[in-house]
Parts: sequence; structure tokens; C-alpha cells
Amino acid sequence: MSIPLSEQALDFAVHVIRVCDSIHNRGVIKNQLLRAATSIGANIHEAQYGYSKDDFVYKLQIALKESNETAYWLQLLEKSQTISPEEAQPLMTQCSRIRYMLIKSINTAKNPHP
Repeated sequence: MSIPLSEQALDFAVHVIRVCDSIHNRGVIKNQLLRAATSIGANIHEAQYGYSKDDFVYKLQIALKESNETAYWLQLLEKSQTISPEEAQPLMTQCSRIRYMLIKSINTAKNPHP
């Protein structure tokens, strides 16, 4: 049984919040990561109540952009040794999984009949 995308995004945001709670420096980068990571789920949630198919797709595309930004901030924090590879890798894996699901959802919404 697969976990719904919205639930995965919420779990991911909670995971990011917990990691960020352990960061005691790099405030600007930490805030950028928190903003981007929590925006993924918010946009997925908003898409579920879109007023049209185009609105639905648009919100998912924003979530996809936010997930790409999140991956950047995670890479930066890892490369700057602000978080360890052991902290970064599970987050990167979760983020990649969410991006994959977003891409599949966007493509399906745009082209429902292959």
C-alpha cells in the first residue's frame, strides 16, 4: 500500500523541521530550507482544492519547484558540513521520492490518456 503524496509531503516537512531544530547557526539557509520544504505540502494540499485542472497542475508545479529548491538547500547544508551525510541522505531520498511522484501526477493530470 502506497502512502499518499500529501501525507509523504507532510512527513517530510516534519522531518525537515526536526533536523532544522538541531541547527544552531546558518539561520538564513535554515529558514530558506524550512520555507521551501513546508511549501511543498502546502501547495499539494492547495492543489487538492483547485478550481480547475489547470489550477491543480499549476499548484503541483509550484510544489515541484519548491522540492527542487529544498534539495538545493539540503545539498548546501551537507556540503558546508552544517548537517551530516547521515542527516542529509534520508531527507534527499524523501525529497527525490516526492519529486518523482509530483512529476508523475503532473504528467497524468496533463495527459490522462497515454
